[in-house]
Amino acid sequence: MTIHSGHPFAEADPDPARRLRGRLGAAVTLWTAGEGADRSGLTVTSLMLALGPTPALLALLDPDSDLLDTLRDTGRAVVSPLTWDDRMLAEAFAGTAPAPGGPFRQAAFVGTPSGPRLGHATTWAEVGLRGEREVGWSVEVEVALTAVTVGEDDPQPLLHRRGRFHTLPSSPP
Repeated sequence: MTIHSGHPFAEADPDPARRLRGRLGAAVTLWTAGEGADRSGLTVTSLMLALGPTPALLALLDPDSDLLDTLRDTGRAVVSPLTWDDRMLAEAFAGTAPAPGGPFRQAAFVGTPSGPRLGHATTWAEVGLRGEREVGWSVEVEVALTAVTVGEDDPQPLLHRRGRFHTLPSSPP
């Protein structure tokens, strides 16, 4: 985990690429893998879904993360989009907030063949690792969608932009 002393977008000489990334914004997802004491998770916002005959998620993961190690070992994971109410859970799995007992103690999880699934999630995907490559300071993973559950659309998805969490503005009546 890397914690910076200042805000990455407020530095005297900020990295232009980092500033651009901050303005793109993204949905916040929780990736989990493994089981029992060998489970791990990571908050991920750098991802995209590629449609086609065999849809895939492409995501940028921290090369030093436990999640990447577990994904490589098991070949499987669960991906859940988070909601505004999950923002502290997102911080816990990102390693930027305290998580007494570990991040998996901060919410209920249900075991699946692909790893632990956030118990209250209404939408999630079980995924299988297809490939990986180094990209910049990250590892890009390509995972196949092996099972997808799409539940009710949450009116307050958790979004990340310019170093802060956001949600969609309320819809007019």
